[in-house]
Amino acid sequence: MDEKFIFSFKADLSGVEIPEKLNNPFGSEIPGLGIIAATEFQEYITEESPKWEHDFRMERGKMFGVLAVQREDQTLGYIGTISGKLNGKVICEKFIPSIFDDLSDQSFIDDSMKELKKISREIDVANSETEVQRLKMKRKEKSVSIQRQLFAGYEFLNRSGRKKNVLDVFRDASLGNPPSAAGECAAPKLLHFAFKHRLRPFSLAEFWWGNPLSNKARVHRAFYPACKNKCKPILEFMLEDSGLYERANDDIEN
Repeated sequence: MDEKFIFSFKADLSGVEIPEKLNNPFGSEIPGLGIIAATEFQEYITEESPKWEHDFRMERGKMFGVLAVQREDQTLGYIGTISGKLNGKVICEKFIPSIFDDLSDQSFIDDSMKELKKISREIDVANSETEVQRLKMKRKEKSVSIQRQLFAGYEFLNRSGRKKNVLDVFRDASLGNPPSAAGECAAPKLLHFAFKHRLRPFSLAEFWWGNPLSNKARVHRAFYPACKNKCKPILEFMLEDSGLYERANDDIEN
C-alpha cells in the first residue's frame, strides 16, 4: 500500500474515544475522532487549494470526505478525497483516486467522445427534421452504451472482500440504471480503499467546501450525510447492511 494516501493525526488522541464500529454514513452523528480528522483535513485543503486553479470563494464548492482508519499495526490515521473531480482533473496526489481509473482506458474514452462529437456535427448540418431526430436518437443510444461500459468498470469491494460493479449493485437493489456519476462520491471511494488495503474504518465524515449552493442546501464546512440516489445501494452493499438509510431516518425522526 502507498502510505502517501494516509494522513497522520497531528492532534494528541490519547484522550479521544476510539469508536467500536463505523458510524452510519447516512446518519447525522459523527464521532469525535471523525471531527478531528475532518478538521485536520480541512486545514490541509486550506493550504493546498490555492494550487488547484479553482477559487472556492467565487466558483461552485464541492463535497469532500474523510475517513479515520486503523492500520494493521494498530496505528491510526485518516484518508480523504473529493467527490468526483474538480474541473475534470485529479487535483491532489494525496486524495484517494477514483475507483475507475480512466487513465487505464483513455483510448476508449477519447474514441467515444470523438464519435459523439461527430454525430453532433452531423445533426448541425442535417437537411430534415426526420434526419435530426434519427441522429439525436443515435447519439443518445451511443451515450447510454458508453455510460454502461464505464459503470461496468466501477467495481466496489465490500467488507467481506466481494466485488460488484455499479450496474450490478443497482440492478440487485431493483433500482434500474445508476444515475450519472454514481460511484464517484467520496464515501464509496474511501471505503473501497480501506477494504482493499486492510484498513479498519472508524469514522466517516463528508462536508461541503466553498461557495454555497444557491438554495443554501450546502454551505461551507458544514457536514452532510451520504446522498441517497447515488450512494445508498453502493454503501449498503459495501457495508453489508441493507437498512442503513432507513435506520438513519429513524434516528433523525426519533
